[in-house]
Amino acid sequence: MSKRKGFATFKERGEWVELKFMAKAAEHGLHVLKPWGDSLAYDVGLDPGLGLLRVQVKSTTCLRGSSYRCRFIPGPESVRRYTAKEIDFFAAYVIPEDAWYLIPSAELFKHSQQEIVLCPIEPRHPERYHFERFREAWSLLHRGRCVNCRLMTEATEAGEE
Repeated sequence: MSKRKGFATFKERGEWVELKFMAKAAEHGLHVLKPWGDSLAYDVGLDPGLGLLRVQVKSTTCLRGSSYRCRFIPGPESVRRYTAKEIDFFAAYVIPEDAWYLIPSAELFKHSQQEIVLCPIEPRHPERYHFERFREAWSLLHRGRCVNCRLMTEATEAGEE
């Protein structure tokens, strides 16, 4: 199967994944906002009633062994990184497994990670997969920025800034 899942370009696949995310977020009772154009760092805005959440949507089909690799950079050739001033959450979609990961941006930023390993299938060593706790964690979006503020405070206090 093509990594683009039948789409002519990765951009088309990305647009399809964004639509899937918006529909799923609405199913979970979140108010969905779509910025006009591609000039902002985030793809989707959510209003859980506590202020705007900026969500960057990513997807992967990159299977390595029993896990999937997902990259968190603005584009395939980009050297620029996202910042906490631009993104509140990352929504990572593992296409072949139909699994969503709702990851507070502070979780990625505190370790300066640009690529993570996701294992929506039964892992042999679950302790190695730090991000599994964010699989289908739609409730985090309802709590909004409170989650990120707490995580960023913990990282700063631990000297991980």
